[in-house]
Amino acid sequence: MTEDDNSQQDIVFAHPSEEEFARILNFYQVSWEYEPKTFDLRWDDEGNVLEAFSPDFYLPEQDLYIELTTMEQRLITKKHRKLRRLNELYPEINVKLLNRSDFKAMMYKYGLDDQEEELIGQHPPGPQSG
Repeated sequence: MTEDDNSQQDIVFAHPSEEEFARILNFYQVSWEYEPKTFDLRWDDEGNVLEAFSPDFYLPEQDLYIELTTMEQRLITKKHRKLRRLNELYPEINVKLLNRSDFKAMMYKYGLDDQEEELIGQHPPGPQSG
């Protein structure tokens, strides 16, 4: 994201971990977009969308979508299913899931481990949309 783009203050992030991830991207001057595209995954017989997926971030210079989840591993089955379906329907789309342990490792790397409860939560949130 550049200075000319919308500032981070204009964005309402769904979770504090997403806001912190955006700060890290900004620090390293990595261009990003927040939830820029929704991919339809399932339709009814009339063609109405029944299920869709909006990855959290898009990194245009890498042509990569990032889905960030801080849910415990046992709770992300639905998210994994959506990612598999996205890969089936849109094989040209590059998407990476950063799970709770990936995010915790990133926090430690960037000296944010003292903010774990604030950014990840002591008790992970329930199922997230996405």
